Amino acid sequence: ARPAPDAATALAWQAACQEQGVAVGCFRPPSVPDGVSRLRVTASAGLDDAALERGTAVLESVLGPVPESALERALPEAGA
Repeated sequence: ARPAPDAATALAWQAACQEQGVAVGCFRPPSVPDGVSRLRVTASAGLDDAALERGTAVLESVLGPVPESALERALPEAGA
């Protein structure tokens, strides 16, 4: 996970993803405590590999590389 340094940055990340065709949620105060703004990414089981790769590429272009440990936490079966 990569916390946003502030709500404005989280909103900028959300807008950058949306500009590239990937819809993500953005949680910021007062929904979450100050200093823990974040994006929420939700994937459907109906997405094909190409769509998942596209979403990952967009997130990485906005946020930087996704650490392997984060992927293993999100998808435990991928690390097996």
